[in-house]
Amino acid sequence: MYRILYIFFIFVKISYAQVYPITGKVFSEGYPLPGASVIISGTKIGTITNQSGYFIINVSKVKNPKIIISYIGHKSFSQKISYSRKNIGSIELKLDDQLNEVVISGTLKPVSKLNSPVPVEVYTKDFFKGNPAPSVFESMGIINGVRPQLNCNVCSTGDIHINGQEGSYTMVLIDGLPIVSGLSSVYGLSGIPQSLIEQVEIVKGPASTLYGSEAIGGLINLITKMPANASKFSFDSFTSGWGEINTDLGYKYKSKNKIQGILGINYFNYSNPIDNNNDGFTDLTLVDRISIFNKLDFKNKLSVATRYIYEDRWGGQMNWSSSFRGGKEVYGESIYTSRIEVFGKYDFNKNLFFQFSFNNHDQNSVYGSTIYNAKQSIGFGQLIWTKNLKINSFLFGLAYRYTYYDDDTTATFNEGSSSNMAEITNLPGFFIQDEIKINDLNTVLLGLRYDHNSIHGNIFTPRLNYKITNQDKSSTVRFSIGSGYRIAKVFTEDHAALTGARDVVFLNDLKPERSWNTNMNYVKKIYAKQGYILDFDASIFWTKFSNKIVPNYDINPNLIIYDNLNGRSITKGASINFNSLFNNGLRINIGATYIDSSIIEDGEEYTPYLTESFQGVWKIEKKFIKSKYKIDFTGNIIGKMRLPRLGSLDPRDEFSPVFSIINLQITKSLKNNYEFYGGVKNILNFTPAENSIARSFDPFDKKVLFDQNGNATQTIENPYALTFDPSYVYASNQGIRYFIGMRWSLD
Repeated sequence: MYRILYIFFIFVKISYAQVYPITGKVFSEGYPLPGASVIISGTKIGTITNQSGYFIINVSKVKNPKIIISYIGHKSFSQKISYSRKNIGSIELKLDDQLNEVVISGTLKPVSKLNSPVPVEVYTKDFFKGNPAPSVFESMGIINGVRPQLNCNVCSTGDIHINGQEGSYTMVLIDGLPIVSGLSSVYGLSGIPQSLIEQVEIVKGPASTLYGSEAIGGLINLITKMPANASKFSFDSFTSGWGEINTDLGYKYKSKNKIQGILGINYFNYSNPIDNNNDGFTDLTLVDRISIFNKLDFKNKLSVATRYIYEDRWGGQMNWSSSFRGGKEVYGESIYTSRIEVFGKYDFNKNLFFQFSFNNHDQNSVYGSTIYNAKQSIGFGQLIWTKNLKINSFLFGLAYRYTYYDDDTTATFNEGSSSNMAEITNLPGFFIQDEIKINDLNTVLLGLRYDHNSIHGNIFTPRLNYKITNQDKSSTVRFSIGSGYRIAKVFTEDHAALTGARDVVFLNDLKPERSWNTNMNYVKKIYAKQGYILDFDASIFWTKFSNKIVPNYDINPNLIIYDNLNGRSITKGASINFNSLFNNGLRINIGATYIDSSIIEDGEEYTPYLTESFQGVWKIEKKFIKSKYKIDFTGNIIGKMRLPRLGSLDPRDEFSPVFSIINLQITKSLKNNYEFYGGVKNILNFTPAENSIARSFDPFDKKVLFDQNGNATQTIENPYALTFDPSYVYASNQGIRYFIGMRWSLD
């Protein structure tokens, strides 16, 4: 009996000796934080803080224990603990919600989103993991008011629309620099891997005051990863049921003299021709692409990044091969792209820095029998100086942009010679901005930019922003008014000018487009005691364009006629975003945008092509902390759009249907930073009508009868007087498909 009691006593003593109570108190903004999660990393040991922010957790004897404290909307706290220290004291969790993220796109200066007088939307890399895609272009489909638009059924060119405005009105920046523009705007967007991005900043409305031409409708600033924040090694690869393969590799390195670098390699391949709609053409463009990215940080003074991309893509009739390239036997659109980019920033001191970029884009392409070869080089430099004087925060900038462009179209035709003459554009400019902090709750931002285009002369773009915040900073109202401008490059920006059987006609020399925009934005933030955050964001917008360049498909079905609009174009609407974050791992993002866009010319009013009447998006994320599963439910719904047809006899619908693309993903996290994910894209299996390509059986119009004016005529074989036309496109032909993938990182 005594022996049994002795063994029991020893067992209790050993068991008790293996458990150590650790205590502490958690605060947020100086106040106790109840309901915060406290866990021991790598174990299932955990608790939550009480109403006073106090916690006690019994820790088993584990090797190198680490305590992790987290709470919704706050940065997590982690610290290794010692068994000799039972009380770790007071821990202050810092806020980490979207309103406090640092943004630079609105003012060219790092500032918290809450304090920015310009409304800037921010999306982190984790947001896009909910719907993995091989490129930034495809990732944009779940952002409210932002829509990736395909422009060709054959080679899948695309651009990004903001609030229903043409993709050429959206300026795409990389680290605040105009890398994606002109020639690269056609295929460049699909060549930017998602893995390159740390966060995406979006400004809706003209931003020409700071960024110059092309920022007439809005801008998307892609912030690349910093070497200091990157994993030592990372791997991410997924494949789809259609045979797509996307692989990303990342490696961080540093030298003895404190130079840090990050090397990223992206490879994407799709080489499985599919024709589910039985029109004889590939439903999805075949692509073989590699992108190599390297970024160096020299002691936080100089940052230099380089990227090289090579892509071979083609789409066309199912029996096309490279031996038919440029011929008239089998139709195919084949594009070889070679591109190099260099960009960076040098900080002289905290108030003076210099940004620079250079990119060279070489495109060798054929569209059926039409050959299009083009080269573009763009050099850019910008010196920024900031100065604070009492309530004024000044920003001065000097900028210069050099553009070299040459192709084999009429865009660079030299009337005095049998050969083309490259177009060279010099664009010096300067801008000034004054942010006036009237008090803690009221801020005014004034800006003015002057550019001198060597072809079009002097251009001024002003802007005014006003921000007012309530006393507890839970509500913010922003009012914006500004002007934008754009110099059009038809052959580099509008793929319809090159594909199909239509000829391009310019009635006059195209003048720069101008826009005036007003926007009012309201943000309401609610921190609930029950442990959740509600974020309500609403905007109304109005934009008027002058000298708008509108491609006319209606006058002659065989022509695309470009000219400045002799009238006015107005886009107006409203958007609303609702974001909520719950302490049980549920996050809901829902948004909707209503768009009313019209063109008024010669007393007639009509809707521009490919402008949706409304858009809705959602991203619902649920984390299961104990089992380490995560479910992402993402999607969008797109309203009807007016589509370009080949005249009144064209049997294809004048408007696209309302359609929705819905995706589901499940992610399982394991120890050692492994993640396995998979799911289904386009669950509803939506695809456009099977007759989207007009006369797909006769792509060279060999059986089309034309009259003396070059117009297609009705015949028994061609009752609708159609010609081959792949520009009638509003969504991808890629239907439902599964995908599976794996991520791994070494920190």
